[in-house]
Amino acid sequence: MERYLPVGTRIVRVMPNTPCLVGATASAYALGRCASVEDGKDVENILSACGKTFNVKENLLDAVTGLSGSGPAYVYIMIEAMADGGVRMGLPRSVALNLAAQTVFGAAKMVLETGEHPGLLKDKVASPGGTTIAGIHALERVGFRGCVMNAVEAAAKRSKELSEAAEEEKSKSKL
Repeated sequence: MERYLPVGTRIVRVMPNTPCLVGATASAYALGRCASVEDGKDVENILSACGKTFNVKENLLDAVTGLSGSGPAYVYIMIEAMADGGVRMGLPRSVALNLAAQTVFGAAKMVLETGEHPGLLKDKVASPGGTTIAGIHALERVGFRGCVMNAVEAAAKRSKELSEAAEEEKSKSKL
């Protein structure tokens, strides 16, 4: 992007996500070559007002897009699927949806506030021979983790493709 702007233009590339609308964003930003440390502080202050933000290198922004930019959609699918499971087992839709959403919220809060690894927290819930380990086994049998990792990778790759296509289009328009 910088090559299409006047030399010395200060650029900061930002990747927020839709939870910024409720003050719970997970965003990242990268300083351009001419952006100052002060520019970074200003951007961090603005983004931090809406949630958490991280300064990353430019080459990592496609990964950020695949993870936290697209991530809310993955979580919405998980919440919807959990709620559908609850409905299938007899819960009223509104109760199932609220239980699923609150469960995801609470689990995320546990990860963020305890600082414990999600695997350790999972192990604290999954008792030997119990209901949770049976559910985890069902998820693992269909490759749940791999599916989620593949989704992040696919979105990151698509972000890179879109960036490259935009660069190519700008190059053509300059001719």
